Formats: sequence, C-alpha cells, structure tokens
Amino acid sequence: MSGERNSTFLLERDLRRIRCFARNTDPLLQKRATWENVMKFTKTVLATAALSLVAGSALAEEMTIVSWGGAYSKSQLKAYHEPYSANTGVTIINDDSAGTAVPKLRAMNEAGNVTWDVVDVEAGPAMQLCDEGLAMEIDHDFMLADAPDGTLASNDFGDFIVSECFIPQIVYSYTVGYRSDMVGSTPPTSICALFDTDTYPGKRSLKKGALSNMEWALLCDGVAKADIYPMLETGAGQDQALAKLDTIKDDVIWWSAGADTPQLLADGEVVMGSTFNGRLFALIEEQNQPVSMLWDGQIYDLDGWIIPTGLSPERQARALHYVRFATDTQRLADQSKWISYGPTRASSALLVDKHAELGIAMAPHMPTDPANSKNTFLMNYAFWADYKDDIESKFQAWLAK
Repeated sequence: MSGERNSTFLLERDLRRIRCFARNTDPLLQKRATWENVMKFTKTVLATAALSLVAGSALAEEMTIVSWGGAYSKSQLKAYHEPYSANTGVTIINDDSAGTAVPKLRAMNEAGNVTWDVVDVEAGPAMQLCDEGLAMEIDHDFMLADAPDGTLASNDFGDFIVSECFIPQIVYSYTVGYRSDMVGSTPPTSICALFDTDTYPGKRSLKKGALSNMEWALLCDGVAKADIYPMLETGAGQDQALAKLDTIKDDVIWWSAGADTPQLLADGEVVMGSTFNGRLFALIEEQNQPVSMLWDGQIYDLDGWIIPTGLSPERQARALHYVRFATDTQRLADQSKWISYGPTRASSALLVDKHAELGIAMAPHMPTDPANSKNTFLMNYAFWADYKDDIESKFQAWLAK
C-alpha cells in the first residue's frame, strides 16, 4: 500500500509540474518553455507516473537489465536493483551480456523482439547504437532527476553526457600501478616513468593495442596534451608515437585481459603496468599487494545506460522510471561503496563514503577525486571512431616487427 501512496504522490506532483511548466512558472523549466517541450515533457512524465502506479500495485512486474557481471554487477545490484525492487516490487533479471550488446541489439531489432529493457554499455558503443537508431534519445534534464540543490542533470553530469542516448553512470580509467618495493626511494609521479628505464629498470606491462599507448607516447615525447589528437590524425604523428614506444618495446609485456597486469605485478614480473583502476584497487586493498597507483595521465572512459528502441510504451516507461532512480545523486554515490569507479554526477562525488565491506574511505581511490585528476584525458570517442581501424592496424604491424 505504501507503494501505491508513493506512486499517487509522484503522479500528482508531476502533473502539477506539467501545469506549472505550461504556464511558464516553474523556475527550473522557464528556459525551456516551448510548446514542443511542454508536450515532450508531458508525455515523459505521464509515462513515468503511469509506471509508478503499475510498480506500486501487486502485479509481479519484471525487467531485464544487461551488464558486465562480477564485482561491477554486484555494485549495481546493491546500489540500484535491490532498493528499486524494494520500492516498487519490480523483479529485476540480470543478464551479463553487455560485451555483445551491439550485435545482439541489432539482431533483436531486426527480429522485432527486443527482450532487454535497460543496457549498460561503454560510451563508444552507446554512440554507435544511437547513430543506428537502436537506442532511445534521452532529454537528460526532463527524464533524469535534478541534483539535490536543483542543478539540472545536464549540468550535474557535465561533459560526461557524450551522446543524446547515453545516460552516464560511472567513470573508470586506464591508469598505471607500480610495485612500491621495486622503485627505490623515489616512487614515480609522472606517467612518463613508463619510458624512464634508467630510473625505473625492469619490465612494464602495456595493453596490446593502440588506445592509451599512443596518447601516452606523444605526451611523453613533449607533445602538448591539446595537440595529441590532432597529431594522431597524421601519419607523422602516428610514426612519432610508435618511435617513442620503440624506446621501451623490448621492456614491455603486452596484455590482452584486464587481469593480466595485476597478476604480473603480484608476481613481481613487472615493475609497473597499465590496466583498469578497479583492478588495481582490488590488488592493493583486497589482496594487500605492495602496489601503488600512478594516477598521472589516466585516461577516463565512461560506462552508462541506454534504453533500447522497440520497447512497448509500458516497458519504455518502466525503463525510464528505473534509470531516473538509478542515476540520481544518492544512488550513484551508493555504487562507490562497492567498487572504485567514480560517479558521473558532480553532486554524487561529494557523498562518496566508505567501502561497504572493507570499511575504508573510497574517495582516495576514485579516478575523479581531485587529488587524482590533476592531469587526465577523457577518451576522445569521435577521434577513435574515425581513426581506430587505421591506427590499430598500424600499431599491430609495428608490434609484429
């Protein structure tokens, strides 16, 4: 019954907001008071409110949410799924098929049978799905919750909204960890320590691919950060990056799986190596290995939600209702209690607390923490969409020499 009362309140509140919006009296919406937006917002709110009524009833509703499995899916279960189900009675079915989301959504769309309701994808595939019409366009300010202080969602998420279809969730990064017992009395503070084999002798582990390695190579060859991607558009710039990588090629162990570098570090086979920051967190805090983080030069990548096109109105409304809940300020902060990936809302970063099981403060382990984010890249999705095939082919040919 409490669910029904909450749903009724949501419906009445949102209808009041529609009326205020139509009269251009809601200060949060005055800038957008066009009739087109009134109708758009009205349809969205009515659909979401209708879902609230359905979810608050005794019906055993279900939805399928697609993610990546492991500790990441556990963090979503604890921060999003369990509280959402408790509030609405909706049963959430987890599907760990996110790695094949693009081809599967294409096949579902062609068959006219889309069985997924909400899908966790990286930003690049989200942009691809959006371009192909397989992901729903989102009006972030109307469909997602404001920050607690009234800041609109688009401002709270900022540059992390990289596509009209992408709903940001977490920031993770490609970064470097090093053996603290193998670097002497001067631990590295710059990403360019990767290339300094005199000060830090020993093997390094790097991803067996162009991404991140090409950016770091040019940065450590003196190219200004703002000029790196324009340089990589040219053959000369690509050759310069590969020439810099040539200086350490004999000292590199190339990895293909995210678990490789942590294992190599744990075994003492490399002095430093690149991987995902969450992998290093587990190595340092859960396995108590003598490893430290080198945050300098980390390359941010994003994960978030898309809602597939081709859903029935009821299922689309349910999906919108879920993502509005799962991406509010508190829920994104709650996820950081379970995994060391930064929330994409500025307002959530202020609420990052302790790990739910380890009891340690999580802010120092977040890629977005101010102390860790003094020199960063945000993945240039447009660049890699245009140049990935050519540069990757050139990189692999260089690697085979």
